[in-house]
Amino acid sequence: MFSFSPVVELTVLALAPGFRAISILVEATDVQRPQVARTALDDACRAIATEDVPYAEAHIAAWREVFKAFGAKPARTPSSVEALRKRVARDGALPSIDPIVDLYNAISIKYALPIGGENAAAYVGDARLVRAEGSERFDTLKAGEPCEESPEPGEVVWRDDLGVTCRRWNWRQGMRTRLDASAQQMWFILESLPEMPLDALHHASDELIAGLEAMMPGCRIDKQLLGAGFS
Repeated sequence: MFSFSPVVELTVLALAPGFRAISILVEATDVQRPQVARTALDDACRAIATEDVPYAEAHIAAWREVFKAFGAKPARTPSSVEALRKRVARDGALPSIDPIVDLYNAISIKYALPIGGENAAAYVGDARLVRAEGSERFDTLKAGEPCEESPEPGEVVWRDDLGVTCRRWNWRQGMRTRLDASAQQMWFILESLPEMPLDALHHASDELIAGLEAMMPGCRIDKQLLGAGFS
């Protein structure tokens, strides 16, 4: 397994003491069964209308409060899972993007859980969840054109040695580390607050792993629990 050790800094845990996450590293093989992801995404979109997880509203509301705590406006910049589920509520489904992205979006929607997927090979140094200074670089798109911006001071961001890879905790991913099915080294981060039971977090991670193994036979996977009291 390749070397990659995500770190959650104490300043973030002080902001959200019950935060815990599961980190999944994948040495990928070719995607042989992309239909696994499309089926999972369609099933997840149907499930939230008929048999949603019981903690969904509480967990999403908790993420809103954490966003407010570091100065974000969740009505304008919601957590990734709230944005996904709002699109499903509006449109009834999500369009296919990429088999790997479709799969982790499906698990995110089904379990009311923010999930990020990143090309680990594009990282310089390890991923770190920190409070931003405000001078870091973040590569994104504006009006369809590449551009750079900086986070607000105190904003919670994922970053590496080059700059920010995801702004406002899990709101928007950067371009440099964006993941698709061509990546050979994949990193997934499943982020939860206490309103989501720990066993549900493990169920979500196990379902993601099972889907990855079904799509990419022979891939190698490593799972780690991060957060307060875990190493």
